[in-house]
Amino acid sequence: MSKTVYLVEMPQELQSGVVFASPHSGSNYSPAFLAETVLDPLQLRSSEDAFVDELFASAPRFGMPLLTAQVPRAYVDLNRSTEELDPALIDGVIKRGQNPRVASGLGVIPRVVAHGRSIYSGKLTRTEASDRIASYWRPYHAALQQLLDQARTGFGRAVLIDCHSMPHEAISAAGRSCGALPDVVLGDRFGAAASSEVMDRIEAAFVGAGLRVARNTPFAGAYITQSYGRPSREQHAVQVEIDRSLYMNETRIQKTADFTALQMVLTDVVAELSRLTCDPVSLAAE
Repeated sequence: MSKTVYLVEMPQELQSGVVFASPHSGSNYSPAFLAETVLDPLQLRSSEDAFVDELFASAPRFGMPLLTAQVPRAYVDLNRSTEELDPALIDGVIKRGQNPRVASGLGVIPRVVAHGRSIYSGKLTRTEASDRIASYWRPYHAALQQLLDQARTGFGRAVLIDCHSMPHEAISAAGRSCGALPDVVLGDRFGAAASSEVMDRIEAAFVGAGLRVARNTPFAGAYITQSYGRPSREQHAVQVEIDRSLYMNETRIQKTADFTALQMVLTDVVAELSRLTCDPVSLAAE
């Protein structure tokens, strides 16, 4: 794989302690990876949060950084713990307990893509798995923490908006006891990753833009939300899942005519979210 792990687009001037990140929109499928997999590129891309980085591309315009993964989720999943190694895929890994994500093939080095399609015909070496983690996972997370530290230092509070997309069928399968299906699902690990005030304001921004919002069902947030959400330290993390059917053809992984309209709606949301924490910290003279 090319060693372009991520891109950080910084604003001309930081005006908010909010950080936007898209860990699953990477689409840099190297020839070496394509030669290693038994799937074609379109099948591999079914795991991708395609175009999510573009949906939130306005963040720097409103004074906030945007961190975007370049490595594909099918190669290494940046929203998993480095401990989530799949013994069914990686040689020498001992099965420890029953982690449902790993058991289903969705560990830090995924074994399958959408619909349970196997990525490889055999196993990977432990060395290859370790190399992927060292070359891609660790640099991305170091960059993310650096951005959050910068936000908290400058504004007294850091708020991570962890941007994702969800298959429409995942929402339909989860069902709703009443009302229409949500356009957006916000996950804060049921209150553990963000304060109620932060979560309320994020929800209000999406609702105010005309989008239907649900909380924590069917997606409450995974490794990133769990690891970076520390409300007691004024570091909040909220996972945002957008229904893919709102802006793309999920089978062909192509933008639909609705993409630009949704992007404009989300630009209004981004502008509102920039106000979550926008008062710089005054440092008293020593």
